[in-house]
Amino acid sequence: MPEEQLYGIHAVAAALDAGELGALWIATERRDDERLKPLLEKARLQNLPVHELRLGALARKFNADKHQGIAGVLLQRTEADLTDILAQLDGQGFLLVLDGVLDPHNLGACLRSAEAAGVNAVILPKDNACPVNATARKAAAGAASRLPVCTVTNLARTLASLQEAGFWLVGMAGEGAQSLYTLDLNMPLVMIMGGEGKGLRRLTRELCDYLAHIPMAGAMESLNVSVATGICLFEAARQRQGLGIQSVSVHNKHGHSCQQVT
Repeated sequence: MPEEQLYGIHAVAAALDAGELGALWIATERRDDERLKPLLEKARLQNLPVHELRLGALARKFNADKHQGIAGVLLQRTEADLTDILAQLDGQGFLLVLDGVLDPHNLGACLRSAEAAGVNAVILPKDNACPVNATARKAAAGAASRLPVCTVTNLARTLASLQEAGFWLVGMAGEGAQSLYTLDLNMPLVMIMGGEGKGLRRLTRELCDYLAHIPMAGAMESLNVSVATGICLFEAARQRQGLGIQSVSVHNKHGHSCQQVT
């Protein structure tokens, strides 16, 4: 299995906190950067090997110009297991499904919004979707290390099993019959966002309990998927928090827990 890389201050900091890093690289020119010193100290305490490269060499090694002078490789890891997460949630929860998001910047931005809105876990299909790669991790600003992300082989089967477990599936589509703002989101919820351009796939759409849209003024017909995801997740969070819903502690794949709104 090829090594999995990441770069950028926030992504590296979150991976260090989660115990995910196997080794660290810094740019020689940034050795005295005050933002990097706490990360180097954490790496020292974890006995991680720290290597130095010139800025250009670091960019070539990690195939990234905006590495902020720091990068690393991840330990081989076991991905979050949806069954374990559902057992922790015990019939409640707030999940996000990204049905075929292909751009890593969009994926990272969606993960960032998901963590901020209190989502318990994000579900991605294995095929025809962007993996959580180094670019997505950089855009996620640390959320990719703190938020459980599950990759499933058969998304339709997973959605059907979530319905059987008591979750309601809300798919977002421009032609959706209901406005996002009139839909009651105070329930065990799976918010489903489609990929760039194509939106929700047919099988996904057919499984949804509700199809909803974001009302928009003017001539604009659609929004970038990461923008739309942020709007939808925070509307759900607003409704759920406003009704005094308690938080649930969900453990990620490394055993770390975070309080999530459910």
